Amino acid sequence: MSTTVSPLAPKSYPDMPEIDGVQFATAEAGIKYEGRTDVLLVTVSEETTVAGVFTKSKCSSAPVDWCKDKLPGGKARALLVNSGNANAFTGKKGRASVELSADIVANSLGCAKDEIYLASTGVIGEPLPAEKFSRVIEELKNAQDGANWLDAAKAIMTTDTYPKVATSTVELDGETVTINGIAKGAGMIAPDMATMLSFVFTDAAIAPDVLQDLLSGETGGSFNAVTVDSDTSTSDTVLFFATGSAAAKGVAPVTSLDDPRVSVLRAALGDVMLDLAHQIVRDGEGARKFVEVRVEGAESNSSAKTIALSIANSPLVKTAVAGEDANWGRVVMAVGKAGEPADRDRLAIWFGDIRVAVEGERDPDYSEEAASAVMQQEDIFLRVDLGLGDGVATVWTCDLTKEYVAINGDYRS
Repeated sequence: MSTTVSPLAPKSYPDMPEIDGVQFATAEAGIKYEGRTDVLLVTVSEETTVAGVFTKSKCSSAPVDWCKDKLPGGKARALLVNSGNANAFTGKKGRASVELSADIVANSLGCAKDEIYLASTGVIGEPLPAEKFSRVIEELKNAQDGANWLDAAKAIMTTDTYPKVATSTVELDGETVTINGIAKGAGMIAPDMATMLSFVFTDAAIAPDVLQDLLSGETGGSFNAVTVDSDTSTSDTVLFFATGSAAAKGVAPVTSLDDPRVSVLRAALGDVMLDLAHQIVRDGEGARKFVEVRVEGAESNSSAKTIALSIANSPLVKTAVAGEDANWGRVVMAVGKAGEPADRDRLAIWFGDIRVAVEGERDPDYSEEAASAVMQQEDIFLRVDLGLGDGVATVWTCDLTKEYVAINGDYRS
């Protein structure tokens, strides 16, 4: 966790309302860090359903494997998260560690071990001393409340420079339903998630299959549409918990995707997830610029996304952004190397609202001064039109600075 907050950090945080059926507390277990919280325990009500989306890494962490194994049960009672150690590439010790972690929580709360969800983030390859959880579990259990979401977000930070929270409310059956989310992530960030964790909660009653459809459906345009450095981690986990507490207010359970209220929930969930995803990019290690890349006119949406990610992940594009250099030739390069259909002579590129290239060459009205002015902004919009079809995609990234190298060169020290 850095002591210098990203210049792209939010200027203020939203008021995070309490969610009935969600309680949490943080503690200092000394997993890696000294003098800061590094463990989060969240407890949820007995009727809580859960959905999850995880890394596609073939070297997934022990907590990811644990959660994927438990997810078909669709029920949850608690979530235990630690920072400082990813419990990844730890072999038999890692598997024993998640078993012990779940035992510690289940025994303290008096619930089934299969209803405990786990997440870890931090250094890969170091065994996780799960016995340290036993020293703080009663402290965590006794300190539970539902108010301070910022504290919860702080406890799961690693190289993050600020906590990430987001909230949204919707009206269902004449009553207010809340969706709150927290996240962590600053480096090793790329689609198919990253070294990022996010946990989202609602008081709506939602059947597990509907909950999973909602979460999976909104991941593509949020957490899987951001990249800091193109690296996908072993530990990415997004979990969505629905406590069902709103049923006591007369909000009927959502049990089918045909329910017209699903679209309302989907939009609100999408807002929360996109907000958190943008905050992760804005906290990209060493970042000074937030970049939106939009590709239009591709042969398909998937082709557009591949090209957009080729641009967003290019070290040459990202260093040009860091240097405030309107080097549109690097965007041309990134389009050309993507391996997707493209026609050089139909290509048009904009930096902000300044068209810098068109029909295979520099725009005849190109102004270096105007393009450079765009690059000096904190938020930069790059748009590419391939002129081939209707495919569209948008992804978000940040610049690549010397600070990124320094942070990652020193990460384990």
